[in-house]
Amino acid sequence: MRTLILLAGLTPAALAAQTVPPKPAPVPDRWVALIGAYGSGGDTLLVYEAEGQLRTRLAGAPRYPLVELADTAFLVAMGGERLIFRRDTTGRVREAELAGSAYLRLTPGPEERGQLRVTPVRPVDSLLVAARAATPPRAAGRFREPDLVDLATLDSTIRLDIRYATPDNFLGTVFYGSPRAFLQRPAAEALVRAHRKLRAQGYGLLIHDAYRPWYVTKVFWDATPDSLHWLVADPAEGSRHNRGCAVDLTLYDLATGRPIEMVGTYDEASPRSGANYPGGTSLQRWHRDLLRRAMEAEGFAVYPAEWWHFDYREWRAYPVLNVALEDLGPR
Repeated sequence: MRTLILLAGLTPAALAAQTVPPKPAPVPDRWVALIGAYGSGGDTLLVYEAEGQLRTRLAGAPRYPLVELADTAFLVAMGGERLIFRRDTTGRVREAELAGSAYLRLTPGPEERGQLRVTPVRPVDSLLVAARAATPPRAAGRFREPDLVDLATLDSTIRLDIRYATPDNFLGTVFYGSPRAFLQRPAAEALVRAHRKLRAQGYGLLIHDAYRPWYVTKVFWDATPDSLHWLVADPAEGSRHNRGCAVDLTLYDLATGRPIEMVGTYDEASPRSGANYPGGTSLQRWHRDLLRRAMEAEGFAVYPAEWWHFDYREWRAYPVLNVALEDLGPR
């Protein structure tokens, strides 16, 4: 059985030290619908773009560029085989045929790049009541006095799209009574530095989540199926979000105000969420690496399974907190 093998990524220090490579051009529109992963049994066929060429690969096999014969027909360079894409009645590409084998289009994330939805294993409203009455874990040791800072007070050009202050999140429930983002002061100041350095390249930071009260982490865990527990933190230990030292974010275009399209979507439970996932387009990967480079240069580390999640280096110095966002002072 063959499975997709991800490319090895650079160490944080190596990535941060690199000179930013030239920005790649967008791919032709006709390629967009073809790019993705296709499966047949235990095999995964990856179609992606690199260096201006559409390419394909199977795990354990060489990566070959594709020679375009028609808008959905390609010749695998050097392999000499034809790769044919087939559309359904709605016009969507649903299958790829290579060397006589059919590979069905995989949908690793939400259709149309929307928000992931998870069906809670228990009613969220009752879980919220129970979590608010529960007690967070108490860790031994001495911690710094918390000093949570509202990011909007440090730089008003940092944009907010706080998903847990709306129903537009993986559990479809409002968890925060206030759409704000807080971090411990050293982490907040480091994030502002990263944001301001990105301006020179025409980008800014868009925040989806930062400090998260412990009771919300407990609800996430209790509501999420066991198979997706890798996506949420164990409340028995508390998360780095609970310490005010983790942030979920992406880039936005300063000229248009629009979020930048990455390889995968926020909170997507799929291989595309990986910080080193090799699929998608060169431009998507370039943006993902630009974000990572900017954050790691200021003392954050990416969570390998989630390109959007960054932990500040001093997170261990702070305790798990359980203060609701709406109780963190005036707006």
